[in-house]
Amino acid sequence: MPKEGITPRAQDYSQWYLDIVSEAELADYSPVRGCMVIKPHGYAIWEHIQAGLDQRIKATGHVNAYFPLFIPMSFLMKEAEHVEGFAPEVAVVTRGGGEELAEPLVVRPTSEAIIGSMYAKWIRSWRDLPVLINQWANVVRWEMRTRPFLRTTEFLWQEGHTAHATEEEAEAETLKILHEVYADFVEREMALPVLRGRKTEKEKFAGALRTYAIEAMMQDGRALQAGTSHNLGQNFARAFDITYQTPDNRQEYAWTTSWGVSTRLVGALIMAHSDDEGLVVPPRLAPVQVVVVPIYKRDEERSLVMQTIDRLQQEWGGRFRLKVDDRDHLTPGFKFNEWELKGVPVRVEIGPRDVEKGMAAVARRDVPGKQGKAFVEQAGLGDYIAGLLNDIQRELFDRARRFQKERTLEVRTYDELKEAVETGFARAYWAGTTEDERRIQDETRATIRVIPFDQPETAGRCVYTGKETTQQAIFARAY
Repeated sequence: MPKEGITPRAQDYSQWYLDIVSEAELADYSPVRGCMVIKPHGYAIWEHIQAGLDQRIKATGHVNAYFPLFIPMSFLMKEAEHVEGFAPEVAVVTRGGGEELAEPLVVRPTSEAIIGSMYAKWIRSWRDLPVLINQWANVVRWEMRTRPFLRTTEFLWQEGHTAHATEEEAEAETLKILHEVYADFVEREMALPVLRGRKTEKEKFAGALRTYAIEAMMQDGRALQAGTSHNLGQNFARAFDITYQTPDNRQEYAWTTSWGVSTRLVGALIMAHSDDEGLVVPPRLAPVQVVVVPIYKRDEERSLVMQTIDRLQQEWGGRFRLKVDDRDHLTPGFKFNEWELKGVPVRVEIGPRDVEKGMAAVARRDVPGKQGKAFVEQAGLGDYIAGLLNDIQRELFDRARRFQKERTLEVRTYDELKEAVETGFARAYWAGTTEDERRIQDETRATIRVIPFDQPETAGRCVYTGKETTQQAIFARAY
């Protein structure tokens, strides 16, 4: 039975998602249209996401900096394709300090323009390259249809911006971020398998030479773009005059990249793993990995149980992110319900009988009910929990990977593609144009998510045009 207050997924998946966000206390609606307040539990998950990504970003040689929220309008106008791509989403400030501004300021939708202007000041010689900078920031995009975490007017993200001497170095950087940072993090920490590949010309980032992405499948079969990495070529370097002197004294334009992921990863986590009982969080990202609930009726029983819990805590020595829920005014049942809703991976219950027997009841969140519960000796309980957390992390990934494979169909005809995108991904041979893509989107509401890196050795006929090709594409409806 689903939790009270949570609409079953099978009944209304969209409302189920909103119910999870609310009931698990992840976020609330702001008085500002399209914005959200991230509540402590939701922000704690974001902090773990941020920490895991930041570690990987720094391990690949990047450093963090910060750039202004406001961008002069003239800066944004310098790269024509870029400004055209963001024009509908831009928020503009025209007054400040009670006066009309001499030049309007754009609230950053992304920072290529402002960072490009700074790189033009900082870079003079080939010795200054590469520049490898990341920033953690907020951005504003005036979205028409919003949904907490997935698409909001203001959201939190990281955006990396780098400059290189050659196209080869920029391309290597773009792919390194995609594979070693984004895909590695999402699969290892979020327990979510992703497809990796290149975006089509229609779907690429405005102003980029090439865009690469990782795409994840949600439980309703729709795709969610979990991260993008852009080779910007020399487009922004030319717009902002980012040049360097070569070893043989020539002036060349730099090759730049940008890449980012955002708080929509929290939305991906919700939709990939959670169930009708509430949130399910992979152990590596869980703010609380283990909750211990003492069970007692009388004061003397409380003292006995809490002594045992204190001893176990000391034995475990900080191995887990642990919470002891010793609130006296709430029943154990209420606590079980609350921590299940919030997705804590492991719950430990200890009562007077458990103390006498040297046992504890251990429940895993990813397997609700009696099947997910075991009685374990207190001696060695720490090792058992550590193993259980690893098992949960692995099994969440395996479950999501099985689901992805089951819902990804090889299709040969347009009718088969139309049917496949109703419930998942369609993989098909593709030799169409941008106009063909638009027509398919109009007719099916599906888009090409990526041209995957893994391509067949044999030729086939394009699912839409019938032309022979060796290239395949992944089609899906997306968030």
